[in-house]
Amino acid sequence: MELYEQAQSSSLKEGDVVYLFYRNPHTQNVATVQQASIVANPYEDGQLSIFLYDTYYPLSDEFVFFTSLEEAEALYNDYFGPTYE
Repeated sequence: MELYEQAQSSSLKEGDVVYLFYRNPHTQNVATVQQASIVANPYEDGQLSIFLYDTYYPLSDEFVFFTSLEEAEALYNDYFGPTYE
């Protein structure tokens, strides 16, 4: 298994795009790589958040996210197995 470098939350700024794994809340064995935006947190002045599916998540290193779709897909394939189109 290769090692992939996760983006650090401290290196991100408003307007950046990140990619993360998103599990379907209704079917836990279904996950996809999703694109999300880094935006100003509307609830905490001066803080950033991840905006995904109309929801704000506080930006922290507890999330595994990547700045490159290719790296996110490579780790996804290592973890969940290859996907086919």
